[in-house]
Amino acid sequence: MPMAETIVEKIFSKKCSKEIRAGDMMMVPVDGAMIHDITGPLAIEKFREMDGDRVFDPEKIIMIFDHQIPADSISAAKLQAYMREFAKEQGIHNYDMREGVCHQVTIEKGHATPGDIIVGSDSHTCMYGATGAFSTGIGSTDMGFVLRFGALYFRVPESIRVDVTGKFPDRVGAKDFILKAEGRIRADGATYKALEFTGETISAMDMPGRMTCCNMAIEMGAKAGIVPPDATTWEYLKGRTEKKPFDLKSDNDAEYSEWLNFDVTDLEPQVAVPHNVDNVVNVTEVEGTPIDQVFIGSCTNGRFEDFADAAEVLGDKKFSDNVRVIVIPASRDEYLKCLRAGIIEQFVQAGALFEAPCCGPCMGAAFGLLAPGEVSLSTSNRNFRGRQGSTEAKVYLSSPATAAASAIKGEITDPRGV
Repeated sequence: MPMAETIVEKIFSKKCSKEIRAGDMMMVPVDGAMIHDITGPLAIEKFREMDGDRVFDPEKIIMIFDHQIPADSISAAKLQAYMREFAKEQGIHNYDMREGVCHQVTIEKGHATPGDIIVGSDSHTCMYGATGAFSTGIGSTDMGFVLRFGALYFRVPESIRVDVTGKFPDRVGAKDFILKAEGRIRADGATYKALEFTGETISAMDMPGRMTCCNMAIEMGAKAGIVPPDATTWEYLKGRTEKKPFDLKSDNDAEYSEWLNFDVTDLEPQVAVPHNVDNVVNVTEVEGTPIDQVFIGSCTNGRFEDFADAAEVLGDKKFSDNVRVIVIPASRDEYLKCLRAGIIEQFVQAGALFEAPCCGPCMGAAFGLLAPGEVSLSTSNRNFRGRQGSTEAKVYLSSPATAAASAIKGEITDPRGV
């Protein structure tokens, strides 16, 4: 009789055509691979060092430029030109700088679907777990191997079940929940494990919210974050994949390394305080902290629904003259949704810079950098020292609603009172 399996074990068992358990190590073929403008050049070099002539399957590889676009230096321009030539040579689909942030685009374009095993040369590749895929970030050397052979050694991770119940209070949502989880699980509490998000709250959550949760799994050390696919998943994937809906979920008696329960009924807006993502407090504990810049966007919170939350808080008010507000959608599709809804005009009239889809200030590589002593409130995923500019600057993390309220007041502000 087959043993009970988690969703992650089921994905690997099907891929390997045999029963796979957490802890097993094996070479596994991948369904897709993603490289971007920062990590891609080194992956290509490693592919060449492995005597790579042709990639394993150009149909399963995508290339996206998002971190330093448009090219902000001659060196960046050279590396992007190098990657464009490789894409042409190999027949790889190159989205170039046209579409937006790699993780959002990968999901939008149907490159991550239930049951897939996807790798990307970026740590936040775990976001694709929102579609029911097992997705994880890998280094450039490993990616060079994948480009060459189409497979990679995996140790199948144990799973932590994160069961979420309750209805979110007003102006509290997925970002507040995942920050709360970060504070409880801590930065290393899920190291090399899969976080499986379940429960009535997750079932009621839209795809953007699920993406936010899975995106930040890596901040707890997790190998992957995953939401079992359901009607919401398959509805989102209509027109993005030819796959037909099928059941994929953990068995009722599957074995977890840990089972955590969260109730969001009374959850307050959360803020991650410098300089660690798991240094999380209620917004009221840091309310009144002066800020110099607010960044609303990134692969964590750069979707239309995030901007709609911020726009609801903003209303017809203006942003503080003391705050630089940078708003960046995660993709061209999300940009157009904002355009059609009038949100871009609303933000611009309030005093914000609404930029083209890209990573922007998130990695501190292109624009929107902080000077020594400055303070940023960001809807992105990391607040490490030097993450958005000077090592002497400070970065706080919050939801879009909290970011908008704070940009209006010029200081960290509880969105429930605006």
